[in-house]
Amino acid sequence: MRILVTGGAGYIGSHLVDRMMSEGHEVSVVDNLFTGKIDNIAQHLGNERFHFVNDSILNEDLMERLISRVELVYHLAATVGVKHVVQDPLSGVLTNVQGTEIVLKYAFKYWRRVLLASTSEIYGKTTNFPFREEDDRVLGSTSIHRWSYSTSKAIDEHISFAYFDKGLPISIVRYFNSYGPRIDEQGYGSVVAQFVRQALTNQPLTVHGDGSQSRCFTFINDTVEGTVRAATAKSALGKVFNVGTTEETRIIDLARTIIRITGSKSEILFLPYDKVFGKGFEDTTRRLPDMSRARALLDWEPTIKLQEGLPKTLAWCRANYELSLPHSEPVEYQ
Repeated sequence: MRILVTGGAGYIGSHLVDRMMSEGHEVSVVDNLFTGKIDNIAQHLGNERFHFVNDSILNEDLMERLISRVELVYHLAATVGVKHVVQDPLSGVLTNVQGTEIVLKYAFKYWRRVLLASTSEIYGKTTNFPFREEDDRVLGSTSIHRWSYSTSKAIDEHISFAYFDKGLPISIVRYFNSYGPRIDEQGYGSVVAQFVRQALTNQPLTVHGDGSQSRCFTFINDTVEGTVRAATAKSALGKVFNVGTTEETRIIDLARTIIRITGSKSEILFLPYDKVFGKGFEDTTRRLPDMSRARALLDWEPTIKLQEGLPKTLAWCRANYELSLPHSEPVEYQ
């Protein structure tokens, strides 16, 4: 197939590109390298089946040209993570919403199947566990910028479902804390990336709040497999799927585990949320996906547990530390 991956130089996008290239597809990538890295896709540069464009998904002429040439679009490009939205909410909302509008506009014009990458942030601060795809959303005040990320991705989903109602073949995935090689403190896998960098340099591991909040960390191989199945299965059309593991890990336990497996001398430093994100920031205590829909319609669920995936991630971090894990300020546990 001829495939377009927006955001294909990013953490998840580049692994998806690897998968598509290994299967013999012709792959085009558009990425403005804001959070993506050319090193993530360098192994494919020069391959006649691979085409990279360093540009924005907001470039309509470019997007029309690219989409008209392919059969399947994986739309992963977005302003990723709460941290970037809190810092620049206007840019985050406009990029996410306008970018998706452009992609779907031309996918509809040329009738291309689309996979939209969404987020577990969609669920907001609901306490109805586990999160089911059709659950109500519970959000905070519009004056709290943190919730604009969830809202922007929800609008993306609304637009997608509206196009599906017009017949466009489209499906959606909501990612839950993906981690693995190529993790980036400024994007996906941020908390693992930050903790590993801090542990390898014997710096304090900065835990927000008291560390009791839990997340379900999903290894990148599982993330990609769920994405591909949702993008290609007929049963996925018009549906949204959680893509995550049901293995919950408290952030404090993640920090302790990383200190242990790295042999670090680091201590744990607890930081109040307002010290990191400013006043009014709200965190969610748990993010636990219900995976019954993916099991039923995609015949799939994640298989790689944290105890298996974390050492693989650490090995990559050790080999690529200086290049991929520069020092940065603490980031949100996305």
